[in-house]
Amino acid sequence: MRDAVRARRAFWVLWVSVLAVKLLIAARLPLFVDEAFYWQEGQHPAAAYSDLPGLTAWLTRLGVAFGENTFALRLPFLLIGAAVPLLMVHIASREFGTKVGWQAGLLTLLLPLAGSLGLMALPDAAMALATLLCLDAGARLLRQVSAQAALELAAGLALGALCHYRFIAVIVVGFIALVLLEDGRRALRDVRVMVAIAFGASAWAPLVAWNLDNADAGLRFQLVDRHPWSFHADGLLFIAVQALLVTPLLFAAMAVAARRSLACASTVSRYFALLGTGVVAGFFALGFFADTERVSFHWPLPGYLALMPLVPAVLASWPRAWRLATVWLAAIGLVANLGYYVAVSSATWREASAAEKWYPSNFAGWEPLADAVRARTATMPAGTRVVADNFKIGAELGFALGDARIPVLDHPINQKHGRAPQLRLWGLHTEGRSQWGAAPVLLVVGATEVKYRDLLDRYHALCEMVGPLPAPEVLNIDHGRQRFLLFALQGTPAAGPCTTPSMAWIDAPVIGARVGRRFDVRGWAFKDGVGLSGVDVTLNGVAVGQARYGREFEGLQRVWPRSNDPQHPKVGFEARVDLTGRDIRPGRHWLGLRLHGRDGSVETWAEQPVELAD
Repeated sequence: MRDAVRARRAFWVLWVSVLAVKLLIAARLPLFVDEAFYWQEGQHPAAAYSDLPGLTAWLTRLGVAFGENTFALRLPFLLIGAAVPLLMVHIASREFGTKVGWQAGLLTLLLPLAGSLGLMALPDAAMALATLLCLDAGARLLRQVSAQAALELAAGLALGALCHYRFIAVIVVGFIALVLLEDGRRALRDVRVMVAIAFGASAWAPLVAWNLDNADAGLRFQLVDRHPWSFHADGLLFIAVQALLVTPLLFAAMAVAARRSLACASTVSRYFALLGTGVVAGFFALGFFADTERVSFHWPLPGYLALMPLVPAVLASWPRAWRLATVWLAAIGLVANLGYYVAVSSATWREASAAEKWYPSNFAGWEPLADAVRARTATMPAGTRVVADNFKIGAELGFALGDARIPVLDHPINQKHGRAPQLRLWGLHTEGRSQWGAAPVLLVVGATEVKYRDLLDRYHALCEMVGPLPAPEVLNIDHGRQRFLLFALQGTPAAGPCTTPSMAWIDAPVIGARVGRRFDVRGWAFKDGVGLSGVDVTLNGVAVGQARYGREFEGLQRVWPRSNDPQHPKVGFEARVDLTGRDIRPGRHWLGLRLHGRDGSVETWAEQPVELAD
C-alpha cells in the first residue's frame, strides 16, 4: 500500500509539472509548418482533407475559437495529451493492480515521445488516446463482452479513423492479436463487437469519399508517392534511433516485457504484447522500404503505449540500481526532448544554430516575414494581393495575417507534402500573371525551400508564371539560413529575358574556417537577365572590402544550362579583406556578400561563419 501511495504521489507531481512546462513552451514555441496548414484546413471546414482525416483540423478550429494565437491553437491537443497518462493509469490499475497502474502512468509521462504529446497541434495526441481506448476495450472484451466495452471499442476505432491513415496499423495488428487468442476469437463473434467494428469502419467514410472524389490523391500520397518502395539499408538505424528516443533501458525493459508476456498464461498480457510488438515490428520492417526524407521516428508510439502496462513487472524484477537508472535515464530523455522545444523557442539559439544541420527551419522566420509583408503591402496600392510561393508560406502568413485564403503558386513541395490537391479544391492554386492581370501583387518566395542546385530552375519557373522578376526585397533570417524574397509586381510585366535574383557562392574561406586579420575571399556570383556590376564582402553585415568581379569561372553553365547572365563565364570574384585596426574581437563572425545588379538592385547574400584568430 505504501508503494502504491508513493507511486501515486510521484505520478501527480510529475503530471502537473510536465503539463505546466508544456503549457509554458506552447505559449512561446513558434508555429510549426504543419500546424499552420492544419489551422488553414480548420478554416475551411470539411469531413476530410488531402493529407489527413478531419479531426486535427476540427481541433485547431476549436482552439482558435478561444484566441487567434499559437497557445489557443494548441490547447485542445495539450488537454488530449494530458489525458493519455491518466488513461494508462486506469488500464494498468484494473489489469495489474493499483501500484502497477500508477507506475505505468509515471513511465508514460517519462517516455519522451509520450510526455511531449500535445505540445504541437499534430494528430499524434489524439491517435495515442484512440490507441489506448482500443487497448482498454480489447482487454475488457477478452474477459467478458459487454455493451460498455463494445461502445469504448467503437469510440476508439472511430477516433483513430478521424486522426490519420497511420491508425490502420493499430487496427490491423489489434485484429490479428484478437484472432490469435481464443478469448479474442470469441469476442469477435459477438454481435455487439461486430457492430462496434462496423461503427469504427464507418468513420473512414469521409476519407474514402474524399479519395473517390479526387482520384485517390490522398491515399496515393500516403501509401505510394511518399515512399520509394525499394529496399534501403536505413531501416537498420531503426533500433538505434528508437532506443535513443525511448531511452535505452526503458527500451530494453519493453523488449523483455514483450518477450515474457508473449509466453505468459495471462490472456490480457499476451494481448498487450502482441499488439505492442506487432506495431513496433511492423514499422521496423516498413523502415527498409518507406519514406526517409520526412520525420517518422514517432510512428511506433502506439506500440510502446500497448507495452507500457507490462513494464513495471519487469522493472520490479531488476536490481534497485537498474530500476533507478531506468527512471532517471527516461527523465533525462524527457527533459532533453522538452529542452529542444525550449531552445527552438529562442531566437538567439536559432540564430546560433544557423550553420548546423539541426537548424529548425520549419519553426524559423515566420514572424519577421509577416512583419515584412505588412510593411511592404502598406507601401503598395490599395487592394494589393499577397501571393505565396508555396503552401508553407501561404499557411504561415495566413495564420499571422488572419487570412486563410492566400493564393499559392505551383511548387514541388506542394506535391511532396500532399498539399497540392487541397489547395486546388480550395481554389487557392494560382497559375500566375495569366490570372492576376495587371493587378498589384506582392509575391513572397522562399529561396531556401528547394535544394540549391534546383534554385535557378525554380527562379526560371517563376519567370514563366509571372514574367521577369523585379529587384526583390531580401529577408535573411538567421544569417540567411532561412531566406525570403518579396517581389512587388505592379502592372504588365516588361518583355525580355528571365530576370532572376542573384546566385552566389563563397569558395574560400570555407564554412567555419579559421582566418587571420588579413584573408582572401574567392567565389562566384551571377544574376540572370542583367548580370552583376559588383560584389562587396561583408562581416557581420558591415562591408569590409570590395571584390574584383569579372574573373573567368568556367563550368557554371554546365551545372545550370538555363542561366542567361550575359557576363558568363566572367562571373568569378576575389577580394582581400584587411581587418587590421578594426575593433573586431577574435571568435566567430559571419562572412557574407552584397551583390549589386546592373539593373540597380542590391541583394544581401546568406552569411557563413568564420573563426577570427587573435
